[in-house]
Parts: sequence; structure tokens; C-alpha cells
Amino acid sequence: MQSDESKGIELRAEHQRQYQRRMLEIRGAFEAGASGSATLAARTVATDALVTALWQLALAADRGIAKGVSILAIGGYGRKELFPYSDVDLLFLLDSRVQEKDVKGTIRRIGQDMWDCGIRVSPATRKLAECERFSADNAEFTLSLMDHRFLAGDADLYARLAGETVPKMIERDRKSILSRLLELTRERHAKYGDTLFHLEPNIKDCPGGLRDVHVCGWLATLDPSLSEPHHNEAEFRLAVEFLRLVRCFLHYRHDRDDNTLDWQAQDAAARAAIGLQHNEGVTIDAAYWMRAYFRYARIVERSLTRKIEDLPPQKSASRKLSFRRESKSDPFHGFHIERGRIVLNPSTSDDPAQDPEIVLGIFGAMAQSGARLARETEDRLAQAIGQLSANLEEGPALWQQLQRILIGQYAGDALRTMHVLGILELIIPEFHGIDALVIRDAYHRYTVDEHTFVLIDTLHNLNSATRPETGHRGEWASRVGALLRELPHPAVLYLMALLHDTGKGRSTGDHAQESARLAQSVLARLELDPYESDLVTNLIALHLEMSSTLRRDIFDAETVRAFAGKVQTPELLRMLTLFTYSDINAVHPDALTPWKAENLWRLYIATANYLDRSVDDDRVGGQEARELVDRVAALLPNQRAAVADFLEGFPERYVLTRAPEQIRTHFRMSQQLDADRVQLDFRYAPGVSELTVVTPDRAQLFANMTGALAAWGMNIVTADAFSNRGGIVVDSFRFTDTFRTLEMNSSEHERFVKSVHDVMSGAISVEKLLSGRRRARRKAPKIVVTPRFTFDDEASSHSTLLEVVAQDVPGLLRVLSLTIAANGLNIEVALIDTEGETAIDVFYLTHNGAKLEKKQQRALRTALLEAMEENAR
Repeated sequence: MQSDESKGIELRAEHQRQYQRRMLEIRGAFEAGASGSATLAARTVATDALVTALWQLALAADRGIAKGVSILAIGGYGRKELFPYSDVDLLFLLDSRVQEKDVKGTIRRIGQDMWDCGIRVSPATRKLAECERFSADNAEFTLSLMDHRFLAGDADLYARLAGETVPKMIERDRKSILSRLLELTRERHAKYGDTLFHLEPNIKDCPGGLRDVHVCGWLATLDPSLSEPHHNEAEFRLAVEFLRLVRCFLHYRHDRDDNTLDWQAQDAAARAAIGLQHNEGVTIDAAYWMRAYFRYARIVERSLTRKIEDLPPQKSASRKLSFRRESKSDPFHGFHIERGRIVLNPSTSDDPAQDPEIVLGIFGAMAQSGARLARETEDRLAQAIGQLSANLEEGPALWQQLQRILIGQYAGDALRTMHVLGILELIIPEFHGIDALVIRDAYHRYTVDEHTFVLIDTLHNLNSATRPETGHRGEWASRVGALLRELPHPAVLYLMALLHDTGKGRSTGDHAQESARLAQSVLARLELDPYESDLVTNLIALHLEMSSTLRRDIFDAETVRAFAGKVQTPELLRMLTLFTYSDINAVHPDALTPWKAENLWRLYIATANYLDRSVDDDRVGGQEARELVDRVAALLPNQRAAVADFLEGFPERYVLTRAPEQIRTHFRMSQQLDADRVQLDFRYAPGVSELTVVTPDRAQLFANMTGALAAWGMNIVTADAFSNRGGIVVDSFRFTDTFRTLEMNSSEHERFVKSVHDVMSGAISVEKLLSGRRRARRKAPKIVVTPRFTFDDEASSHSTLLEVVAQDVPGLLRVLSLTIAANGLNIEVALIDTEGETAIDVFYLTHNGAKLEKKQQRALRTALLEAMEENAR
């Protein structure tokens, strides 16, 4: 006769066999076409049966646990969402009379029996009173407890938990639980770069994954006002079903709880058409299947975002996922901003959602302020997309609107929203080819479109005081960011970044050239001027060159020379450096190592130095320069000969770094010299302004110009000085307004230009102007720069090159140019640059038309050092 213990062992073994048979049946049903939800429900039922059977066996062995002990399913198990290899979360709930040691053996035996079935059990034991308390350090338990379900044991004890304890805890600690839930969600999203568009996403934890589905449910539990159906409930349910199906597929594929959609799993899912309807015999491409995944993940992500946005205002301070600063008003009609949300005005006879000017104005405001679209605004824009397409007009007006979006600090967020709604593709249909496009390599982390948006985010972060980078990234972001603030055409760089990978949507092999070709169509529709169009297409065609050069010996002069030959101009070099830094950073968070950043900067400096040292011998006459001369002449009908005469003798760099319209302006200024020997062109900007003088060459010209700017407290950032064969000088200075004089007083613009004119014409001495100069209090430099002087007789065939590297202090450029003039030397070409606290000034010098002798170089060096020391006091 069998003992009770033997019977118990046999019964447990039979229950285990039944469970394992049921698992095989469930797997077979899934492989035959059962849905993900059906698979989850089936495993839940089988696990329920096993747990309750094991509890009955334990109860038979120990009647003392009949009262005061309940077994609960919590977490995913409590939601009846047991995936094939998910852990089973069990809570052994005890009342105050039962001690944990009294049930420790039972819990261990049930856990061991389940483990023998291949189940990973996550058991927890709590007294009823312990479930009343919320701990931020163990918020996961509280979240799991909100999804509770009775399995076996003391039903009255469970009723007290479900009817009193949990509701009381939620009511009392609702705000704290909500705050911690949003904090955990932020942290999880940040771990994945705050984007769902990964090449190998985690189906559970990535933004838009199943964990976000759970967060939607918890939010509804915490705030009943959020329990209403999702914006598009049918779409949301389809998305959840798709994600469940894929996770089941991954579990069975890996025979474990592995939720990563790696490349091999993507191939297998595409072959099996997981979650897709298709015709028998039709092969589905993995890239196509992944686009379906991203589409569904995007639905989940947006549903979660909307629920967070719908939280009552008093909780907004603790619920931010990625909200930005707010703007109260916007210059565009048709919409307004309320509490960080862009709200379309009500429709009248004309619906503002169908007006391209208003719609693009909305995204311009979004890019500038970081505000988000209100739910109704988003819905109305989505519904009006067809009419919006019919009303959209191309040309300069569209480019002006797009520029405002691209240069906004939050352009990446605005572009993402435009992309989701299909508005970005209305403007740039070429972008559609890279929508959620997966290009498989071991380097990139994101899809092609998301990589583009992350790149634009990185560029803007370089120029942001609100989102500074830290550590080595902060150091390099500061250096590279200085280049961004000096760009005369920043919108061109952002447009290039937006278009640089569009060619990856075509199977041509050379995506850089294909992207450049596609960009030409965009540029033609936007009607950019030829100079800006060439910048965009050249940047796109060359966008891999700097990364490629970094894989060579950047200390080899031939490597630098070859790279400089492709880049040709300082403006293109700056843009390419900014792009390459951001492009590497946008590959994945760890791609931009300190070593790469250091080498990138060294290559930039070496190439900039090479371009500076070759400028004096490269005069107008090359093929590219002749083409630009033709463009300038085309703007001035019947004056080709006069234009050619004006440009003759200028360094090619002058022609290559100016737009044809700028050169036309300088030419016209030169024609007015008989009436006024000092012609000035002032272009004010809030960041870096520019002043250009066209005048006959004469002694101390450069020094007087720098002195006039110094008298107004202007900090010269970059400058260049060129002269043509006829002795006409074109000197351009780009500077910041130290005391914000011009920014705060627009009426001062005219007086500023007049005072510079008076100095240059001799009506007033620069010394008199400087005598009333407001001196800024000099701050101690963060980095001390020891002055260095380098003379080079080989860089030019007829000039001596002087490079001065020194601490950037007010008045530096003036004392340098004054000292050079005092030594009887002529500045043939001047190239001035500032990198952080370091001034790098290059002068091409002659004495009586010849290079400097060694004795003159030594004397000049001594004089310069003395003058700089005097100026620094």
C-alpha cells in the first residue's frame, strides 16, 4: 500500500507531465497559426492549473496553511500575459497571524516542482500590512501588485487585499507611484537613446515595446480618467497583438526569454511572415517586415505619449518624459500655444490645417520652442494631409519656412513629428525611401531616418546652452560647437544633414552620390541660389571623406594635402567637420570615442592650416574660380569685362568663399569708390555680425579697421583681407557684440557704421575713438596660450607667411596689424580665426614687394611679442 508521501510524489509528477504536454500542444498551435494572445492565455491557464494542483497537494500535507495564506498571480502572470518563457511571478500573501517560517517549506517545495517543469519562478512573500506601503526603491513590486489575481488559498484574505489594501495604497500614494513610474520609464527610454528605431530592437523594453503597453495600463489604473480607449483603439490593439506575436516567436526561436530582434530573427520572422498577411509563395523582405514592426511600435509609443500628456496639469511637474521649455505666443496666425501645446484655431470658412503657411509655421514654432502638438491639432493635421498636399507651393517661400524649422533648437523633434504625419514627405518626397529603413552593419544602431534626426539633434546640442554635454564629450562639443556659431550659412548644413542619406533608399551602391543626385531635385524645387545649392551637393557628395581620411595617417602631409584638395574652402571644411562629428555621434552613443574626437580635431586644424598656407599662390584663374566668375557676370549683364578686371589678382579663396551675390555687392561697391573711397557693407545678426570694407589699399588700413571695431567693444571671431591686381582691398570681419550695444539699440547701427567710416576715411583718428573705449573686465583664461610665431618662406612664391598663435584678448588683432605696419611691412593677405580662447592669425607679408629677410623676421617677432605683452596688461 502506497504511503501518502509516495502518492504525493506521483501526483506531482503527473501534474508536471500534464503541464509539459500542454506546453508542447501550445507550441504546436502557435506554429500552426495561433495568435500571440491565444498563446499567452493558453500558457496562463496551464500554469494556473499547475499552481492550484501543487497548492492542493501542499494543503493535503499541511492543513495549517488553509487559513491566512493566499497565492496570487502578479505582474505579467497577473495580467494573464504569460509568454512562452516568461518568469512566473507568484505572491504568497500572509495575514498577521502567519509567520513566514511556517510556510517557507511549502513555498520552497512549490517552487522546486515548478522549476522541474522548466518554469522560472519569481516568488515573493509579503504580509498584508506590508502591501499597504509604497517604496520608491522597490516600485517594481507595487506595479506588479497592481496586476493581481487570485489563484488559491484564503479567499477572504485576498478579498481584503483587493478590496481594501491595494485601493487604499493607490489612493494615498498615487502621486508618488505615478512620479516613480514616469521616472522609470524615462530611464528605460534613455537607455535606448529615447528612440524606438533601433536596428536590433528589444521587443519588450525599447520605446514602443510591450513595457510601454504595460505603462499605459498602469497609468489608467492610477488615473481613471486615462482608462478611456486609446486615440485609435483598433490600431493600438493590432499593435499589441503584433508585439505579442513577435515576442512569442522570439521565445520559441531562442528557447528562452530572449526579446532581442537580431538580424537572424528578423530574417526568420520575415520568412514566416509573422504578423503579416501575405500570399502563399511571396517572399517578404526583412527590411519590409521591420517597417511593419516600427509602424506598430510607433503606435504604442504615441499612445503612451498621449496618455502622459493627458495627465492632469497639477501632475505635469513629475511626469515629463521629454517635454521642452514653453512658448506663450507665436508670430504665425492660425494657431496658438497653451501650456506647451500647439493648438490650431477653430475652422472657419478656411481650415488652418489645410494652409501650408500655417502648418509649416506650427512646426517652425515647435522647432523653436520645443512645444508639442495638442491631440486635436495632430488629428486635424492628419485628416487634412490630402488637401494640404494640393495647396503646397514650392520655391523660396517654402525654403524660408523649412529654414525656420531646421535652425530651431528642437528641429529633430519637429521633423520626427512631420515624418510621422507624412508632412515631411510632402515637402521632400525623396525622404520616403529611408522611412524606417534598416541597413545592416555592425556599426549603426538606428534606422536611416532616425540616424538622420539624431544627427540633427547632435548638431543643435553643439550650440545649446540648455543641453550641454559632459566629460570628454563636453570638451569636444565646445570646440566643434564654436565652428557652428561661425557659419554664415547654418541652414545649409542642416538641410544637407536632412538629405545626406536619402540615397540609401536606392540600390545604387554609392549612396553619397545618389543622395547628392536626389538633393539636386530638392534644391531645384526650393530654388536655392547656386552658391548654397553647390554647398549642399558638395557636402553630401563628400560627407564620407573626413571619416575615410581619419582611417589614414592624418600626420602625413600628403594625406592632409589630398583631403584639402577635395574640401578646397574653409567654409566647406568647417561644415564637413561639424557634420562628421555629429554623424559619428549619431551612429550609436559610444561611437564618438575621445580618440576619434581628438583625431577629427587634429585633421581639421591640419587642413585649415594647409588651406591658409596655400592661399597666396592660388589666384583667380582656376576652372572652379572661372565658373564662379561666370556666375557673377551673369548677375551683371553687359559688365563681364569689368567684373573680370575687378576679380583679377584676388586669391581663389576669395571667390570660392563668397556667394555670387556677395561678390556682385563688392563689385558695385568698388564702382562707387570715386564718390567715396570707403565703401562699407554691414550685415547685423544676433550672433555673429559681418562688416566688409572695399577701399583702395593704403598703410595701416587693416589696423585702423580693427581699431574701430575694438573701440565699439566688438570681438573679432574671423576675418580675411584680400586685394586685387588694381590695389582694391576687400576686408571682411565677422564679430560678436561684447556689450550687446547693437542688439539692444537698433538705432546705434547707423552710428556704428558711420564711426567706422570716419576712421577709415581719416575724418577721425582711431586713437580718439579708442580713448573713449569701454574696457571690459578681463576674466582669467581657462586655458593659458603661450604665444607662438611661425615664419614660412615656402608657403608662397612672393610673400612670407607669418602665423601667430596667441591668447585671444581684446585688441590683439589691432596691435598685431599696427606692429606689422610700424615695421614697414605690407599685408598682402590676412586670415584671422578664433578657436575658443586661442587666436590663430595668418598674415602674408612683403617688404617693398619681396619676402622678408631673416633679420626682418627676428625683429618683427620681438616687436610683436613686446606689443602683445603691453596690450595684455
